Amino acid sequence: MNILVLNCGSSSIKYQLFNMKDQSILAKGLVNRVGMANACIDHISGRGPKIQIITDVIDHHDGIKKVFDLLVSKDHGVIGSLDEINAVGHRVVHAGEKFAGSVLLTDDVLEALRECIIFAPLHNPPNLRGIEAVSEYLPKVKQAGVFDTAFHQTMPIKAFLYALPKVFYDKDRIRRYGFHGTSHRFVSKRAAILLKKPYETLKIISIHLGNGCSMAAIDCGKSVDTSMGHTPVEGLVMGTRVGDIDPAIVLHIMKKYELAIHEVDNLLNKHSGVLGISGESNDLRDLEEGWPNRSPKANLALEVYSYRIRKYIGAYMAVMNGCDAIVFTAGVGENSSIVRDLVCQNLDFLGIRIDTSLNKKTVRGAEGDISTSDARVRTLVIPTNEELVIAEDTLELIEGRLDPKTGKPAK
Repeated sequence: MNILVLNCGSSSIKYQLFNMKDQSILAKGLVNRVGMANACIDHISGRGPKIQIITDVIDHHDGIKKVFDLLVSKDHGVIGSLDEINAVGHRVVHAGEKFAGSVLLTDDVLEALRECIIFAPLHNPPNLRGIEAVSEYLPKVKQAGVFDTAFHQTMPIKAFLYALPKVFYDKDRIRRYGFHGTSHRFVSKRAAILLKKPYETLKIISIHLGNGCSMAAIDCGKSVDTSMGHTPVEGLVMGTRVGDIDPAIVLHIMKKYELAIHEVDNLLNKHSGVLGISGESNDLRDLEEGWPNRSPKANLALEVYSYRIRKYIGAYMAVMNGCDAIVFTAGVGENSSIVRDLVCQNLDFLGIRIDTSLNKKTVRGAEGDISTSDARVRTLVIPTNEELVIAEDTLELIEGRLDPKTGKPAK
């Protein structure tokens, strides 16, 4: 059973082809600069080294056609024909309140996702274009949607409702949705396996730190709170996103500098975060170089970044009345011993203590427990694998183990 996983961004297409018999990756790659001249396709297959192709990619339809051509090509392909692709799973960013699980994609589901474009105007349109392209090239193949927001649909209303006049929720569904749900689900389940305890009995704080960052409070297998909000701008300090901010500041800046809405949107999403504080880079690897003496601004960016995470840990332990484990994941969470050390400083009173030596020895791509032996709360590093989750959900949907309309276990 071969399942193709697609993640279509505004100007990119990530793909992985899985053999679900052993969950091996037959091929994977990234199409960059979709819609531009001299686009770049990085492709890796089991038959050879990574290759890079420079070509024009007109749009997502064209990009996916080029991916299909690579998968069956004589020199770099891994399957004999497209008929060997049994299903396609798509990462879809926003499903609003419409879906609390992964579902098979039908006309009704696609219409619901179009209605959610207002919530994710940069993300849902390319997600939908990818689905449409597959429908054109593989019309008989079943497709599944796996949604970033679905895992957080278990949050109680007291956690997701903003203190605006309630008409804005009732009429416009303005509320906290949360994102990175697939990642939080994967690493929290993996944590239960490492701890050798039932998932449904654990209190876990999942910390996803990439260029976008979010945390989730997961109580007995259910997300009860998360840091990202109505959009992915709220919450932690991120690479270029501002995170939590007094909303009146936005009004003040708009008035003083006579900024238009799109200019403020650009400011909050692309020029803030650690990039805005440091004035140097949005990549924490750059800011960590020479730590702690690179520059006062670089040091400050790292300290603010880590301080915000520490605050959320305290908040989520209060929400869940304790915690069994915290999990660091994604590019920064998996690879930055400096950030993990800064975050976990002075948390002994909560039972969080990390072993400095174990923390520094953790290597890229490895998972493990970096806690001291006497720590009451285990601190884990677990590489995320959102693509595998998408492939597994897709397989369970087409095999009937999940309800195709709700994503819940089939009766």
